[in-house]
Amino acid sequence: MGGVIAAVDDLFFWAKILETAERLNVPLALVRSAGELVEKARAFRPALVIVDLNAEGCRPLEALRQVKADPELKDTPVLGFYSHVQHELKASAAEAGCDRILARSAFTAQLPDILRPYAT
Repeated sequence: MGGVIAAVDDLFFWAKILETAERLNVPLALVRSAGELVEKARAFRPALVIVDLNAEGCRPLEALRQVKADPELKDTPVLGFYSHVQHELKASAAEAGCDRILARSAFTAQLPDILRPYAT
């Protein structure tokens, strides 16, 4: 695939990521659970994984650990975004292997620049 997989359960971010990816012609798969994320990542070998660290349904920290523990996926870059007041969550995500962590506001502002390198 070479595109992007995003684990998101918030409809606002789901729509924002989907709209931006479509506008930039970036291959995108959206998932709603840790298991689905790992399964799709193994099948499609994404160039980037995006994880909403506040997506309780996705169990984001578990998903991060699974991706980084998988020998075939461990080098896949993972970008997480979170509510800027949750400093413990940011630290936990870094410990779980998240390569880049942005506050929600920064993620939203930078989303086109984040996705643009993966356009086809």
